[in-house]
Amino acid sequence: MKFTRRPDLDPQTRIEIVKHVWLHQGIYGKMVQIAQAYQISRTFLYQLSWAARSPLEVLFSDPHHLVQPPDFLLEPWILSCRLEGKCSIPSISSIFKRFDYQPNSVGYLSECLQDYGRSVPSTLSMAQKKVVFYLSDEIFANQAPILVTVDAQSTAILKIELASDRSAKTWETHFKDLGAHRFHSLGMASDRGVGLKAGYQAACQDGFWVCDQFHEFQELFNRCHQLERQAYRAIAGEHEAAEKFANAKSEANLNKRLDQYERTHKSCEYAIEKYDRLDLLLSMLSESLYLCSSSGRLRTVEGVRSDLTLILNLIEEEINDDQIPKLLKPIRSHIDDLLVPFRQVEQLHADLLESMPEQIIAALVLSWHHDHLSYPSHGKKKHYHQRERDYGLNFSEGLLDEQFDEFKSLVFEKLDSVVKASSLVEMVNSLIRPYLNSSKGQITQETLNLIMFYHNHRRYKSGRRQGKAPIELLTGEALQGDWVDLLIQHKRDADTKANRASRPTLELLPPHHGQTASPEIPPDQAGCDSSPDADQGWHATDTAAA
Repeated sequence: MKFTRRPDLDPQTRIEIVKHVWLHQGIYGKMVQIAQAYQISRTFLYQLSWAARSPLEVLFSDPHHLVQPPDFLLEPWILSCRLEGKCSIPSISSIFKRFDYQPNSVGYLSECLQDYGRSVPSTLSMAQKKVVFYLSDEIFANQAPILVTVDAQSTAILKIELASDRSAKTWETHFKDLGAHRFHSLGMASDRGVGLKAGYQAACQDGFWVCDQFHEFQELFNRCHQLERQAYRAIAGEHEAAEKFANAKSEANLNKRLDQYERTHKSCEYAIEKYDRLDLLLSMLSESLYLCSSSGRLRTVEGVRSDLTLILNLIEEEINDDQIPKLLKPIRSHIDDLLVPFRQVEQLHADLLESMPEQIIAALVLSWHHDHLSYPSHGKKKHYHQRERDYGLNFSEGLLDEQFDEFKSLVFEKLDSVVKASSLVEMVNSLIRPYLNSSKGQITQETLNLIMFYHNHRRYKSGRRQGKAPIELLTGEALQGDWVDLLIQHKRDADTKANRASRPTLELLPPHHGQTASPEIPPDQAGCDSSPDADQGWHATDTAAA
């Protein structure tokens, strides 16, 4: 629900409300009493308290403190616990109460985070035109769709939006807004969401769409996992039958148990063979979708089409399973969509041949291939890919001498620009999901803005992007501090601009005779005298917590 402005709550009354809130902070039940006395919500109480805090800090702070903040600030703890620690707001409140940090109420913490979320945008903006490749997807919070678009190279979130629906029109507006912020899309990778795909094609008519290979083959690989579990159950059944045979005593029982064991043994062999064949063919399928062969030769569209068709036919012929034909039918109908990245590869190969011979291209492509596979690998497999990468690079350097760095950068950059899947956006979805869980799905746009700022400005701790933040990879400019410091500084700059734009003129005014009477407060709880001031211009916000 939304708050509505009440004309009877004039500036003087609001000042009285804030004064009572501060005087009785931490006293159980007083916030409810004040809210009921003024007939307002407790959330509105905390909003007024938060609004009054910043100008009073500026008014009563030392000039020295304006330049150098005090050693202990509560905001970095709130932001770190919520975003980096993924704590729920009630959990942060409990932590603060344990260490006697004030203020520590859930309402105050929620309004603090909402205020920071309002100060940061939901869409990145570039100073000049930036060419990117979109990765887009939808994630749901209590049936409300969250639309996310990520840059494929930097993994920066370009726009995150809590939408009312996921129709083509909504997605079209989403992509057009990105265009208005100086992003130009070469293409987009996503699943087959009808609204998502139609919205992109309407907004970016010169871009091309790449289907996500993960979603295309997901059901087929899931079936392979099911067959694997069936094989393990069959092995357990054979082991149990062998134990029963070993425990049999009479000749009749021995013959009976022997027959049971032979049947379970045959079933086990069949289940194992069925799984092994499908697993082998799926590994061949995965390799056929690599950008290059094992010798470093870049694949062609027709070559990949031929390999895919052959492997899919083998799966249907070799695997005796009722579900396989149903799973293969949509894949066969989508082969042309799966080949879109390899059209890029053909053009890329032609461009590279103008700069270097085929032998050098093959060596550098193979080095890139092993470098690409080394990051998700572990143990001996990782060392193998690193060794093969270094071998190809050393071979190329011996042939190229001074041109090695230039040609290596050229080949690696072009191959990195080829996008085959939208799996990176799934990584962003996994980042958002814990916040949805901790807030029981009650997410707001302000919270999404904070998540986007945190993701874009935090530095990766491992992987190929280690030590770099997504925003650094997108803009090419190094960040000047930690994400918490940058967020707090951004908030201060936004507040300063807002204060300069709407600073009221101070006047001495006579007392108001017709104002709303404040509720009776016991004499022992009376505070300092108040004076009228300009209305702070509070606007309605959602009552839902971040």
